[in-house]
Amino acid sequence: MKNTIAKGVSLTLLLTIITLACKDSFLDVAPNSQLTNVDLTTTSGIQGLVISAYTELNGRGYSQTASPTNWVYGSIMGGDANKGSDPSDFNAITPFETYLINASSAELNYRWQALYEGVSRSNSVLRTIPLAAATVTAAVKQQASGEARFLRGLYYFDLKRTFNMVPYVDETMDYGTGASTVKNDVDIWSKIEADFNFAYTNLAETNAQAGRANKWAAAAYLARTYMYQKKYAQAKALYDLIIANGKTTNGKKYGLVTQYAQVFNAANENSEEAVFSTQNVANVGSSDAASNDLNLNYPYSAGIGATCCDFFKPSFDLANSFRTGANGLPLDITLANGAYDNSTNELKTDQGILPGDAFAPDTRSVDPRLDHTVGRRGIPYLDYGVFTSAWTRNQAFGGPYSTKKYVFYLAQQGTVADVSNWTKGWSATNVVLMRYSDVLLMAAEAEVEVGSLATAMNYVNQIRTRAANPAGFVKNADGTPAANYLISTYPATSFASQDLARNSVRFERKIELAEEGQRFFDLVRWGIAAPTISAFLTYEKTKLTNAYSGAIFTAGKNEYLPLPQTQLDLQNGSAVILKQNPGY
Repeated sequence: MKNTIAKGVSLTLLLTIITLACKDSFLDVAPNSQLTNVDLTTTSGIQGLVISAYTELNGRGYSQTASPTNWVYGSIMGGDANKGSDPSDFNAITPFETYLINASSAELNYRWQALYEGVSRSNSVLRTIPLAAATVTAAVKQQASGEARFLRGLYYFDLKRTFNMVPYVDETMDYGTGASTVKNDVDIWSKIEADFNFAYTNLAETNAQAGRANKWAAAAYLARTYMYQKKYAQAKALYDLIIANGKTTNGKKYGLVTQYAQVFNAANENSEEAVFSTQNVANVGSSDAASNDLNLNYPYSAGIGATCCDFFKPSFDLANSFRTGANGLPLDITLANGAYDNSTNELKTDQGILPGDAFAPDTRSVDPRLDHTVGRRGIPYLDYGVFTSAWTRNQAFGGPYSTKKYVFYLAQQGTVADVSNWTKGWSATNVVLMRYSDVLLMAAEAEVEVGSLATAMNYVNQIRTRAANPAGFVKNADGTPAANYLISTYPATSFASQDLARNSVRFERKIELAEEGQRFFDLVRWGIAAPTISAFLTYEKTKLTNAYSGAIFTAGKNEYLPLPQTQLDLQNGSAVILKQNPGY
């Protein structure tokens, strides 16, 4: 059994708060599957509410696109991946990759609902704690308050970077007591800062349950919040503390695992690199306890037992970005162009080659992280055998690649794959929402912006040194490297100026965190989304059939998504509560 907080989630989701108000209390009988306020104000009741707030991290009850893994909003919209499968299958995703999003999108509303559901559950914890029974200790109250405010900060963080101006509802408001009249005319960054800062101050460093947020996870999210506001000096000071003293909830000093692929392996979850993760279990009676947010993204019929779906296909641009030169450095770190500035930089693919035809993989040098991120023809795919084009669905539409991160191994299917649903894509694999390499890269970025270029280079080179570990290379059956892997640390010349250092750090984020839901948000906060994505569209659409028809990124509009029309329609009468984002 995992040492997590996930067990019992399905029961928690059924609980509803009711209030007993009548004096003739013997006439008041609580309905089955409901709790009274008396039940909730106990230690176990408050803990149950906290667990309920954690469960919404997977967007349960809404859509696979709703969760903070951000595979659609961060990766597909950022150019990491194409929406694969068939054009008509789950085509609600298509407007997000073409930037033709309509406010009436159901997926958009699911995103809003799931995140505000998380906010609501966090607020329920905070609203209940002051009513706690005398038997509830101050330590329990402090921990529960810290976790609730951490989670509320996280949900609002994703609301902010998805929609920008959103209403901020705290525990003092609820349905019928003002929540529906809060406008979206005030920037909420300071509120998010306050939540993460409270959590940082009040949460313990360690906990017997590894899946809970701790002091250092809160610090890392607070520092990230500073970075989004360009408060680089404040972020640097906090990153200094995190790097020197940070540890996981289960007490491990923050560090990089020795092999890159182990970050995404279910056998190595809650490692020293996992700053904060979703917590999932399989085969406990309901697939609700497993991760369903990535269940559409496995290769198509690759022996995984999933007859679906291949919806998350690494882009040509992303795969090309892993090409390296004779010096082991990236060929091109000019973000406006990506790695496709000329045909000689393109990674050789079997796009346009018939599935049965012979194909020899590219023999030129590549960053070894490529084959831990991208499933490509001729290269071993975990322990399933050599990847073939038969494992991709509608290659002409989505491209020749399949995702690889967070796919469970064949040897793990019996314990990791949940078999209680229609596909084994539901799994017990934890998804790391923030990992230590992300912290190092954010810290490097802060160092660049305050002028400490040598420190920034040191942080980036720690990550590249880990990637260069030959023990972690993808191997053929005979034990030889599966491709020409070549990666070097950056020399001082790559960090000789702030511009050079900035480009190096930003490009490292692109390849190290590829397909982890960060890319689009990075481009927006750097202020380069329009030129970078426009260049991506110009290139990518030449490789695919109909995938990017009509796609266009409009500066000043597409950096944020529209507020869901469903939410605008719920406003009271003629009063305008929520103001739509520009351009929609």
